[in-house]
This record gives sequence, structure tokens and C-alpha cells, in this order.
Amino acid sequence: MRFHKLTLLASVFLTIAMSFIALVFDYTKDQIVHDQATFNIVFISCVVLIFVLNYIILDSLFTVYGKKQIRRISTILPNEFSPEDDNELNFQELGEMVSQFSQKNATELDTMKEMEIYRKEYIGNVSHELKTPLFSIQGYLETLIDGGVEDLAIRDKYLERIDKSVERLLTIVKDLDMINQYESGEISLNISIFDINVLIKEIIDLLDLEAQKKDSKVQLQTSTSQILVKADKHKIAQVLINLISNAIHYANRDKAQIIIRTNILKNKVLVEVKDNGMGIKPENLPRIFERFYRVETSRNRTDGGSGLGLAIVKHILEAHGENISVQSVYLEGTQFSFLLEKSI
Repeated sequence: MRFHKLTLLASVFLTIAMSFIALVFDYTKDQIVHDQATFNIVFISCVVLIFVLNYIILDSLFTVYGKKQIRRISTILPNEFSPEDDNELNFQELGEMVSQFSQKNATELDTMKEMEIYRKEYIGNVSHELKTPLFSIQGYLETLIDGGVEDLAIRDKYLERIDKSVERLLTIVKDLDMINQYESGEISLNISIFDINVLIKEIIDLLDLEAQKKDSKVQLQTSTSQILVKADKHKIAQVLINLISNAIHYANRDKAQIIIRTNILKNKVLVEVKDNGMGIKPENLPRIFERFYRVETSRNRTDGGSGLGLAIVKHILEAHGENISVQSVYLEGTQFSFLLEKSI
């Protein structure tokens, strides 16, 4: 039913109602014209009757029209927003449903836009990370093909560099695979009880050669010789390797010191990794746990890691139900802290 048909029907019914009331009033006026009180009562009754008839007619017509329009609109809504009973639905409720539908669509569009931005950034970052070692390998191979292979010294030097570039590629791919599994929830934790101090000492021994190259001293400070924690030992080892290696890499000063502290806090164990390195500028702190984010891009592209180390640390600790915090003063040093569940 369109609006002009509704207007026509309303006009017809109202005209009939008005004519009926006018006839009644005309029929009775000769009998009551000399009685003012009766005339007033009849006149007021006619006005009230006109109002009641107008209300009934218009309400009935608009109700019929409204229900038809509601049925038409509800057919274009998804099933989750469609009313179970069209007869029980009014324009206000339909408007709320349409508003919910619009808000959901707007939210989905915003999510899709964010995902598209994330996808572009992700592809751009991966391409950028892979490009440096690949171009290095290409350059070394071209040199060897052009005659460098005949010179044993050049050949051995370039083959060693190719091996390092391949190792860097494998590290990036391995870290990407690891972080993707964490984000998709595909990795489960193998919880066990172990001594966190013993694990830290093993990691310090593992990274001793790297620390020596940077002239850095790594040491453990603890309030108790044995501290048992309940966690995934292999993954916590990865957390410690990433944090300590990161501290060594950013030492950037003579006689750099990296201190790992462990303390018991009731039913938790606090682990801190502190260095006296170059520190992090305040504007960079909120982003250091993002994928591929680097504080010093120029230096890290060639000799740095995959750019995923801190992101992996964050995901591992979140999988344990814990968070990692960072405090840093530029040119003075940085401290990372996290908690682990203490074994009873």
C-alpha cells in the first residue's frame, strides 16, 4: 500500500464519518436550538465523536500500512534480525533491529579495514625482512659466477656469508611460523616443575660466546638458591634466550652488564632482565612488542634477529596467563619483568 492510496482511503473514511456526524447534528439542532445546555452537550459530544472516529480510522489504516511495510523491510534483513512474528512488531522495534543490523555491518567493515591494513603491513614487513638476506645471497652468487670461485679466499669468504644469510632466512621463517601458531592458538603448553635459576644459568652458558663478542657480562642474582616454578620449560627458555640475547645485542657500550634477578613474591616468582645498554626512547616503548618493530632499523637489518623476538616473548607469557612489562631510560638501560607461577 502506497502513501497516496493510504491518503485516499483516510479521506474517504473521514468524509463519511464527518458527513454522518453532520447529518446527526443537523437532524437534532431544530429540537435543541432553544435549549442552550442541551445544545452545548450535543456539540461537545459531536466534537468528541469526530476525534474518536478520526483516531480509530487513522490508527487502523496506519496499522495495516505499517504491518505491510514492516513485512517488506523484514524480508531484506538477515535471519538473525528478522522478527519471529511480524504482527507483534512495531516501527520502533523494527527501527532498533535495523539500527543493530547497521551497527553490526559498520563494525564488520571496520574489522575488515583493520585486517586489510594489518595484511598489507604484514606482507610489507615480511618482504622487507626477506629481501636483505636474499639480495645478499644473490650478490655473493653473482660474484662467484663471474669468476670469484677461482679465488679460494674469495670463494670461502663469500660461501661463509651465503651460509649466514641462509641461516638468517631460516631464522625469520622459523620465528614467523612460531608466532603464527601462537596467534592461532595451535601451540599447547607442556607444563612441568623446574628450577628457574638452573635454567637461567644454562641460558647464560649458552649465550656466553655471544656475550664475549660484545664484551658483555651476564650474571644471575637471586634471593634463594633454588626456586621452583610451574611452566613450560622449553618455552620459558625461549623467553629468556630472546630477552638476554636482545640485551647483549643492544649493549652498545664498553663493559656492558646484563643482570637477571629472581625473587619470590608469595605464590609468584618475579624474573627481571636488566641491562645498562642504550635504552629505548619513550615514544618507542609502546611498540616494541609489535611484529618486526625495531628501535634501530639501520643497524638491525644486517646483524639483528628476525624482529619477532619480543613479540614471541609476549605471546609465550600470555599463553601462561602472564604479562611482560618494560621500563627503560634512554642511554641508561632497560629492564624487562615477568611473573611465573611458583610451585608449592
